[in-house]
Amino acid sequence: MKDLVSLCTRKGFIFQSSGIYGGINGCWDFGPLGVELKRNLKDDWWYTFVQMRDDIVGLDASIITHPEVWVASGHVAEFHDIVVDCKECKHRFRADHLEGPKCPDCGGELTEPKQFNSMLRTRLGVSEDTAVETYLRPETCQSIFVDFKEVYSSSRMQVPFGIAQIGKSFRNEVNPRNFIFRSREFEQMEIEFFCKAEDETKWFEAWKIAIWQWYLDIGLTESKMRWLAHPKEALAHYSSRTEDVEYEFPFGWGELQGLANRGCFDLTQHSKHSGKDLSYFDATTNERYMPSVIEPSAGADRTTLAVLCDAYDEEEVDGEKRIVLRLDPKLSPIKAAILPLVKKDGLAELAQGLELKLRRKFNTFYDQSGAIGRRYRRMDEIGTPFCICVDYESKENGTVTVRDRDSMEQVRMPMDELAAYIGKRCSHERD
Repeated sequence: MKDLVSLCTRKGFIFQSSGIYGGINGCWDFGPLGVELKRNLKDDWWYTFVQMRDDIVGLDASIITHPEVWVASGHVAEFHDIVVDCKECKHRFRADHLEGPKCPDCGGELTEPKQFNSMLRTRLGVSEDTAVETYLRPETCQSIFVDFKEVYSSSRMQVPFGIAQIGKSFRNEVNPRNFIFRSREFEQMEIEFFCKAEDETKWFEAWKIAIWQWYLDIGLTESKMRWLAHPKEALAHYSSRTEDVEYEFPFGWGELQGLANRGCFDLTQHSKHSGKDLSYFDATTNERYMPSVIEPSAGADRTTLAVLCDAYDEEEVDGEKRIVLRLDPKLSPIKAAILPLVKKDGLAELAQGLELKLRRKFNTFYDQSGAIGRRYRRMDEIGTPFCICVDYESKENGTVTVRDRDSMEQVRMPMDELAAYIGKRCSHERD
């Protein structure tokens, strides 16, 4: 994990937020490569679960909502962690994360457990005396329930159908840890899938299959994943069944995605608290009912971390250590690097022209600094699947050498075939 964190900082994937001021715990900035990686991940999720399905539509709702939303949802009353403080070093811990009765940092005595609401408060208004206190959303799903009627009416969707959203959420975590795994600001990829109550089990099992396949499709190793069912006594107040997809990180097993049967709790609560009828009317059967909800909820940051952990590899090549990120090509921040063999004799100009042409199709990178082997290694470290070498033969017959990141094998091909060759291997649609 230490090597991966070092790579992420050194190569511009992820930085500590506000680092020049000493950083802020639980907050992270995604650098030039990290933002591309996470964007590609989110795009693939959206492509798979929204674009390629006719029963899912999208939403992008406000981060700040009316404070009564969180009263109705139960967050004001229920969204608490049980915390303890060390009497010696004053560090605070979640009680369910401790393995013994003593402070894990100094061995000191702990206080009695107490409740701590982890929502982040904010105030809306132009002056202190009139400002209204509300919260930064701790999850993205509540706006989906609040907008349920507007969405299905305007989109003419019929149950069963889902509403998907990708967006930021905020939780005042007691003890952020393990790099970007547990943060105070994070991004969720959520779907609320509305169905009839009698179909809950069927759709729960269908979503288990779809979720698992997506993780395989983005390159995660199946043997490093598992489903973990929540025992009844540990279920959230809204859930009758919850199972998590967990991944085996270097620091242990951790949740990537939760799949919950929320029943009709949320729509019923918001109907009651707002006084607005959020029931669904089925014109074909002439019945009105409150749909049940199956919720797949994934962490974009956690999944990005899992992808990086799974892709990170070290090997020895010709007596030297090679660090390589074996990212699935569709997730790679840069799809192809264009490298002139040397800077002179017109090769640099030819390579620059090729890079500009390929840039119209996908993210590319031009590099003419250093020996060609060293440039290959730099691209391997950041997960670039293809390196294209422009040499003297390129000037003669318009062909280039394409080097594969994983096998390091090289093939010769015409420049005008590059876009199709690389695009096929980096797209969602490849076999």
